[in-house]
This record gives sequence, C-alpha cells and structure tokens, in this order.
Amino acid sequence: MPSATFFARYGRPLICRIHNKLPQNHVGFGTPEISTHLHNLHCGSESDGFPGDYYSPNKHGPTLSANGRFKDHLYSNVKAGFEARQDLLGDPTEALGTLFYHDHTLDFTAPNLYLGLAGFYYLFDELDSGNEADPNPSALRLPSHPYDYPLNFNDRRFDANGRLFYDQVNPEGVLGDKVAVNGRIEPVLRVAARKYRFRLLNTGPSRFYNFALVSPTNVLQKFTHISNDGNLFPAPLLNQTNVTLGVAERADIVVDFSKYVIGTQLYLVNRMRQVETRRPKDIKEPGDRVLKIIVDRYPPAQDLSRVPATLRPLPLITQAEISSAPVRRWIFERDKGMWAINGKFVDVNSPRAQIPKGGYEIWELSNVNDGWSHPIHIHFEEGRILQKIVKGVSVPIPVHERGRKDVFVVEPLTTLRVFLRFRDYKGKYPMHCHNLIHEDHAMMLRWDIV
Repeated sequence: MPSATFFARYGRPLICRIHNKLPQNHVGFGTPEISTHLHNLHCGSESDGFPGDYYSPNKHGPTLSANGRFKDHLYSNVKAGFEARQDLLGDPTEALGTLFYHDHTLDFTAPNLYLGLAGFYYLFDELDSGNEADPNPSALRLPSHPYDYPLNFNDRRFDANGRLFYDQVNPEGVLGDKVAVNGRIEPVLRVAARKYRFRLLNTGPSRFYNFALVSPTNVLQKFTHISNDGNLFPAPLLNQTNVTLGVAERADIVVDFSKYVIGTQLYLVNRMRQVETRRPKDIKEPGDRVLKIIVDRYPPAQDLSRVPATLRPLPLITQAEISSAPVRRWIFERDKGMWAINGKFVDVNSPRAQIPKGGYEIWELSNVNDGWSHPIHIHFEEGRILQKIVKGVSVPIPVHERGRKDVFVVEPLTTLRVFLRFRDYKGKYPMHCHNLIHEDHAMMLRWDIV
C-alpha cells in the first residue's frame, strides 16, 4: 500500500515526529536506520533529513550526537524569501505544490526506498488552494481531493519465490523488470467522468519513464501538463501526449474524463526503454502498460474544477544578477568503479562549498561522459536552467524545463547552467545524483549556507 499522503498549507507550520520502529535485527538489504528528507521543502537543515543525520535506537549518524527512537522535524511551510520580506509569507512566486518524503540514510537510500520508505506531501496556498469550489477569485480551482490523485512509480525485481530482490553492494545496482504504481503492479484505477489532477512521481531507484495515455488500440490521448517538479508553470501546456520523468522528477497533469463514455478503458503506458541502470535507451511505441484506467461512473456532483490560462508566474531574475553571480562547476563522473563529483567521494563531515546566506550563484552541472545520465538534486531551493550545452553547443531548453526545478537531468556530454538562491536559513545541505545507485556509491557532496 502507498505511504501516507500529507495535506499541508503555507502559513501553517507543523512538527512531524518521525518514529523509527524498524526491526533492529533486520537481515537482508537495507538498513534499520532512517533519515527522512522532505524533498524539496524550504526549511532548516536540522529538519531536511541530511544523509548523515540517520538514527535508530542503537545507532546514529556522524552528523547527529546521539541514538534515538524518533526525530522531530519542523516543516515551517513558508515560501522562500520570507526573511527579506519580514512578513513570514515569502515570495508568492516561490510556492511549491507536489513534494514527497523519502529516506535519505547515507549509503542506504536506494535499498530503503526500494523497501517503500517514500510518500507524498501536498502543499497548498491561496492560489493552488486544494479546493475546486474556492470562492476566492484568485484561486486556480484545479481538481481537488478526491480527484487530486497521487501516482508513485518505482521499478522492482522479484526472485523466484516472489520476494523483492536488490543488490546494494553492486555500484551498478539493480534495474527492476516490474513497475509498481502506488505499491501495486499493473493496478486498475476506476475514475468518474470528470477532470482529475494526477501527481506523477518517479521514486526510482534508477528507471526513467516516458508516460503516455492510450486507448486499448494504442491511440494517444491528450492531457494538460501543469507542473514540473511540483512547481506550477506560468501557463498550462495544452494538448500534450507524453511526459518524461527522470528519477525524483514530478509532473502534474490534468486529464478530462468527461469526454469519454461510461465503460471506456484507457492505459497509462511507459514508452521509455531502459536496459541498464546507467541511463535510458530510447522511446519506443506502444510501450508497456503500467496502469489501467476505467471510466465507470458519473461524478456525484458537478465538476467545478478548471485549468485557467494563467497558473503561477516565475520569480524575477535580473540580467544584473546573472552577470554578477559567482560560478561553480561540478563535474559528475565515474571514478575507481564508484561515482564522484569533481573527483571526490561524499564526506558528510566536510562542506565542499560555503555560501553566504542571501547570496545567489550559477552552478554548472556537467556530465563529461557519454555512458550515463545523472538526475541531479540540489536540496533547499528551486533553481532555473539558464543554458543547456550539449557537446559544446548551446541547445534549446525544453518548454517543460524552463520553470523552477529541483532535479536537473544532466544527460551524456551535457552541461546545465543553473541559477540558484540561498535564502533565509543557515546550515548543511547536500547535492547528489538521484539515480540512487550513484548516490549510495558516493556521488554526493555537502554544501553549507553560512
């Protein structure tokens, strides 16, 4: 079964006490320690789920001071930039929407997620309010619960006895041959003939997806793409037929089932072929069916939801800021059979960068090899891709990647130039490859806001 889904709201902080009740005599892959990261909440580092902050009743990580049965996390639910505004509201253009929490234990993130330690965290504000009948004229009135539906995708492999199989020692990891949707393989979702908001999430550990909605005869169906990595676009992308997700990327789409007759059957298919953990191979139709959808009823009440022509504007970045921003270059590479950043493996005790609070920088994320793709996650704040360079040539940034993001898929022989801000908090945060095989085999670093 899927993990619990949180419904949170900006301006309403919460303390989440996360208990570790895992069996301490655990055998097999994974570890009974945990460190829970709420990806990508703007919060203090003590509540970020730093990889070295893992704990259990019998053990604690190098960046914690004691063992423990639980840890309190302050999810302040404030928008980035609140300190400068002095109103605790922050920049309204910095609001997040679709977040997810997952284990982040140093060296064991992949196997612990493989065992199911992940779930959704919805975050609403006055614009994306979670109420399609909201009388506030500024509210978007997107489809709301129970028609705001989470879909968590992850690949799994089973042994001959039907038990989960994973090799956590191999730096190549394990590529699953089955795709689980909310913990089930090839499930059926029955929907009403009205609009739905689907929140698509790829929790990995290594598989990429290209999803399409098709009829039983593989005719492509159209939907509206409204968000990437949990951040609403300035305007919806209409009449879309597919969406691609690297590991940890999210996409919110709206599907209008009112145009189908009762009894219609549809399939969500994955058209991305992948034969190794290192990177996807190509897109090929018709794809593998991962979710069956049946339109089996009329809604009990009128559908009041909509997708307006304007969603959430982007924060302003001035040319003067871009010109004056310090530049850091991070190279993601293979080294000694492991995975490294600038030739070094992870050390959670030593920051590789110290950045003044309130500063802004351009980070160049560079993949100098042609054998793998790296979905790079930078904790704490969203960034914006300024430029994409492939084999030394600047290429157009895909439309769905021009907004705010927290995962940046750095493809072979590619460099992404990303503008980032560092506001409101001080402390330690990581950057890592979210291909969890690479993360657990040392492609991660610590950086601090000071």
